[in-house]
Amino acid sequence: MTSNIAFLDPAVAGYLASHTTPPDDVEQRLIDETQRLSAAGMQIGYPQARFMAMLAALLRPRLVVEIGTFTGYSSLVVARALSDDARLIACDVSQEWTATAERYWAEAGVADRIDLRIGPAAETLAGFDPETTVDMAFIDADKSGYINYFEQLVPMLAPRGVILVDNVLWDGQVVDRDDQTRDTVALREFNDHVLADDRVEVALLPIGDGVSMITLAR
Repeated sequence: MTSNIAFLDPAVAGYLASHTTPPDDVEQRLIDETQRLSAAGMQIGYPQARFMAMLAALLRPRLVVEIGTFTGYSSLVVARALSDDARLIACDVSQEWTATAERYWAEAGVADRIDLRIGPAAETLAGFDPETTVDMAFIDADKSGYINYFEQLVPMLAPRGVILVDNVLWDGQVVDRDDQTRDTVALREFNDHVLADDRVEVALLPIGDGVSMITLAR
């Protein structure tokens, strides 16, 4: 088991992982199955998952929106922290990867809390009722879409709501100005965009591959 924090000293990353509540059997089997996929690097590490689950338990959100579900690890741990009448809308474009997610959601007993929407997330968000209030959101999808997802979510965010955004440190590449690849540039632009937005406050946390925690400005 690893922490998935590539830019940390390996010994520190290992210590962090060994001092975080570990995955249970269902989570670990999902982690192991996902690690056999060629796209395994898209899965968040379990310390990040534990942080998200604890945050959900503290916030007690009624509506969670996840943009980018992959094989369902983050949605599984968050859904477990929700009350029975809360709902998590999971947005993804892959039926193949989310089929794995659905199996583990069912095994974990949280399938009834998760509403999977297959299709472009921007279209899913655009179709929400104008009165929708989002208490917690997690963005972990195409990096060039981050600004648009953020702009769609902020007007729906509850006064005490939180948006979490993954990969904002991008293995540390965001500080390498020689790296002008599309995703790296998109993440730099997103980070700058959020910081300049006076509607919100942001804390960029060195968890996983970097997680921005965004709330409405007080």
